[in-house]
Amino acid sequence: MQPDSTDTSFPANLPGWLHWFDHCPSTNTWALAHLSQLEHGAVIFTRRQTAGRGQRGRTWQAPSGVLTFSMVLEKIPLEQLPGLSLVAGLAVIYAIEDLIPDVQGRLSIKWPNDILFEGRKLAGILCESVVNSAAAEGKVVVGIGLNRFVDFTQTLPEPQLIRTAISLHQMAIRVPDEFSLLQQMRHYLLQTAGLLCQENSVQDSSGLMKLLPSLRQRDALLGHSITVERSDERISGEAVGFSDRGFLLLRLPDGTLRTFPSGHIAILDA
Repeated sequence: MQPDSTDTSFPANLPGWLHWFDHCPSTNTWALAHLSQLEHGAVIFTRRQTAGRGQRGRTWQAPSGVLTFSMVLEKIPLEQLPGLSLVAGLAVIYAIEDLIPDVQGRLSIKWPNDILFEGRKLAGILCESVVNSAAAEGKVVVGIGLNRFVDFTQTLPEPQLIRTAISLHQMAIRVPDEFSLLQQMRHYLLQTAGLLCQENSVQDSSGLMKLLPSLRQRDALLGHSITVERSDERISGEAVGFSDRGFLLLRLPDGTLRTFPSGHIAILDA
């Protein structure tokens, strides 16, 4: 199948939450620049992102067929911000499984921000926040790039890279249209973000703790030998899950357990 650039699923009158651009350097950058005017649940969408940004400040050029958008979430408690990319990943998985039931249970999250289908990258997430220290909360822009209908032979010249990525059209006979995907991902992002904001008298059942069982079931790194690369160190060990703040848990060869709030991951035993 060839990538589809003719999706006409969007309604003539766009919903108020959707901000459409024919082209945009970066939906995250635009959202951050206009954050004071954007409400909770606002979505910025473009089919042509020309100067996107990835993790650790990398430039990311979205090829044709990637569904690219950013969404605004308000009043996220500061202590929940480190785990937000994991929560967003869970929302993306729920949305895709709703629309493509045949992939149920075959999607996973590679900490901190990738969605995998049977080990191949399907989507990436970039969360950026503006913090209100007085209120102990943040307003967050969640950027998502989902491979919907991508011809990797035209965008990834190296064969080994082609084998590490996958697109929805390679997974499903019928590919959900863009608007349905946006609606469903927005729905689950609002639902999961709402759980982070709920207060509970029992500390262990508040915030990210409510989602940890589901997140751990989707953990693509669990049990693998990995290397965590940070600006000042490279540490290898066994991935043993997520903490209640969304940090990576790594068991070192001497049995010591370390937590990492961020880092680049290389899987050693893939």
